[in-house]
Amino acid sequence: MKKNLLRIAAPVLVLALGIALVFLLKTTAPQPQTDEAPPRPITVYTRLAESTDAKIMVETQGQVRARTAINLTAEVSGRVLSVGDEYIEGGEFDKSTVLLQIDDSDYRAALRQAEAEVAAAELAIQQALADADVAKKQLRNIAQPSALSLKKPQIAEARARKEAAIAGVELALLDLARTKITLPFSGRVAATSVHIGEYVTVGSPLGQVFSIDRVQVRLPLTNQQLASLGLPIGFTASSQEHRIGITFSAEVAGQTQTWSGYLLGIDAAIDPETRLIYATGEVEDPYGAGASNNAMPLAVGLFVDAKVAGKTLSNAIRVPSEGLRPGNQLYVVDSHGRLDVRTAELIHDDGTHALLQSGLRSGERVVVSALRNPIGGMALATIDDLDDRRAVATRSN
Repeated sequence: MKKNLLRIAAPVLVLALGIALVFLLKTTAPQPQTDEAPPRPITVYTRLAESTDAKIMVETQGQVRARTAINLTAEVSGRVLSVGDEYIEGGEFDKSTVLLQIDDSDYRAALRQAEAEVAAAELAIQQALADADVAKKQLRNIAQPSALSLKKPQIAEARARKEAAIAGVELALLDLARTKITLPFSGRVAATSVHIGEYVTVGSPLGQVFSIDRVQVRLPLTNQQLASLGLPIGFTASSQEHRIGITFSAEVAGQTQTWSGYLLGIDAAIDPETRLIYATGEVEDPYGAGASNNAMPLAVGLFVDAKVAGKTLSNAIRVPSEGLRPGNQLYVVDSHGRLDVRTAELIHDDGTHALLQSGLRSGERVVVSALRNPIGGMALATIDDLDDRRAVATRSN
């Protein structure tokens, strides 16, 4: 009996001793150390937001074109007898320059013939007047003679023939003048189409020319750029006092050339394909007084950058453009070194600085470096720009 109880109790006793031993080891084991240090802040570069009065400069591009550009065509037929020295590509001419001379022999003969017809018509008038005087004397005793018997229709016909003959002389003079190809403006030759000895007919192309008194540049504007100019659609510079300055620039002959012009106006309609609104800039005397400081003309066909003077802002907040995030968001470091994500009201961004209407105060710091997975309230460690530190030191002194 005792042996049976001992066989049953022995395993139970061993199990109880094992459990007690495990519990003792667990309660007396050393506790692991825990790291309760706060998360390490992320280091970012920041710039100081500044309050400023700024003149907005709207930047766009366009191609220079002549204000007046035409295709020369022959108005009379004939053989080209001579061409002027200016009739070459790039040649300069003025109002008195004869670019081409067409054979005028036939037109001089036509003029002499027309002048002879005028003389004959004048003789016919005198003959009709003489006949009318004779008829009047012969019919002096007849009451109310007819106009035909008094030769009045004959006189009117003779005078009409003279008017027609005079018109013939004027037409002959006009055709004779058209044998000398001149233009009513000073300009340059863009292309030539005929040579000496070539026969041309009415409508034959003779070349292409353009005026050089002024050139124009079509400037595309977005809706935001139009707002930065502060001008309405359909704006026109009514006088020199209302002209808005434009600075044109381009890389020519290995140098950056600049030209000064003004805003002529803004279109009254929006381009239906691009949804842009176009403005027109103008430069006077681009091949003379309006050339660059390096005496480089603002040539037709040149692609230029343009800076248009926009409206003036007071107490706007200026930040670097890299501090402005998609959706006009800003990453601001608050007074506790935490990230504050804000949405700003953008006025203008020229790619270097952004001007804000709201969303930021002067003196606050804006993150300008890349920031992955930004979460509001996250800890930040700032690296200030050297210029900002100097500005703060200057204000504190």
